[in-house]
Amino acid sequence: MAERNGGRSTDRFARKREAILDASTLILNQKGVKGLTLGVAAAAVGLSTTSVTYYFKRKDDLAAACMMRGIAWLQGAADQAMGEATPPARLRRLLELYLERLRLTAVGQAPPLPALSDIRALNNPRRAEVSEAFLKLFRKVRGVFDTPDLAWLGRGRRTARTHMLMEQIFWAAAWLPKYDAEDYPRICERMLDILLGGLAVEGAQWAPAPIPLADLAARDGQEMSRETFLLAATRLVNSRGYRGASVDKISAELNVTKGSFYHHNDAKEDLVVACFDRTFEVMRRVQRLAMGLAGDQWLKLTSAAAALAEYQLSEYGPLLRTTALSALPEAIREEQVAHSNRVSDRFASMISDGISEGSIRPVDPFIAAQMLNATLNAGAELGVWVHGVTQKAAPSVFARPLLMGIFAR
Repeated sequence: MAERNGGRSTDRFARKREAILDASTLILNQKGVKGLTLGVAAAAVGLSTTSVTYYFKRKDDLAAACMMRGIAWLQGAADQAMGEATPPARLRRLLELYLERLRLTAVGQAPPLPALSDIRALNNPRRAEVSEAFLKLFRKVRGVFDTPDLAWLGRGRRTARTHMLMEQIFWAAAWLPKYDAEDYPRICERMLDILLGGLAVEGAQWAPAPIPLADLAARDGQEMSRETFLLAATRLVNSRGYRGASVDKISAELNVTKGSFYHHNDAKEDLVVACFDRTFEVMRRVQRLAMGLAGDQWLKLTSAAAALAEYQLSEYGPLLRTTALSALPEAIREEQVAHSNRVSDRFASMISDGISEGSIRPVDPFIAAQMLNATLNAGAELGVWVHGVTQKAAPSVFARPLLMGIFAR
């Protein structure tokens, strides 16, 4: 009887723990680590805060447990996918498993997967534990390229393509809700088609026209002063997360006082919004300059992509990562996502025009644009993943694989 009671107690503990993780993952995805408190999690499952501390002593323990559970599922999916014989088959299986999980979540048959964008917001030792688990997952996914036929791909280029691929997976969760869940299998096929075939028609060349990066940066003195401030903040938020980019650190980076900071921005959230505004304005400038080039839409699209990839590693970059969205209040976050969607929609128009004129392969313009936008945004961290990559090499190493095909030589 004692064993049976002990077994029931263990099962009850596990069920309650899973219920807390399910509710907390939703909160984490909506509000980031900053908004996931033990009290909020407790209220979501009808428990007292003291009861939740029986399962998770601290807020970071809870947030890390949500992330580790999600990474464990992704690791299992990657293990299955890497069991396929060829790179295209591995890629297909990975996308199928991931989008099926998102479909099950959308129809209420599976708990949500956690956004992993806020790992940097954790404190050690939890941050180190989750980061190590993520790196293990990354290395497993990089195995999609393991075949003699791709021996020409060096380690750095494999890593860059894996970073691009994982960005497509994670960003898909942001734009897929635009569709009905029953359409997810069709969307999976379209994403796979774009990753395998790129956007280039047969015989197309990778020869983007140069767009001067100085034309994308701030111009007059007053704007330059604000640009310097926003650039320092962008770099700190990208490297240390929202929590790690304190007012003190931003002020110290620029050797200015806190008073100067608050002269420019009322609060740190305002600063993040200003950094996003700067990012989207740079992307719009690139698009305007590219659309003014003489040539077909393939030239214009590749030129815009190459300029943004190069910009990310230049003295003017990087742009703010979309991972910072989770730190913003929901209403402000939705506004910034709408800005991002407008940038994507302009890319979609360029792609659609290119399909009409025959310079771009027939693909789903909206999905292709979202994937391109995600790739260009992820370029901000290319230097972290591929040590020693140069500014001039960034377009070929990172943007070209999406536009020409992830396995294309």
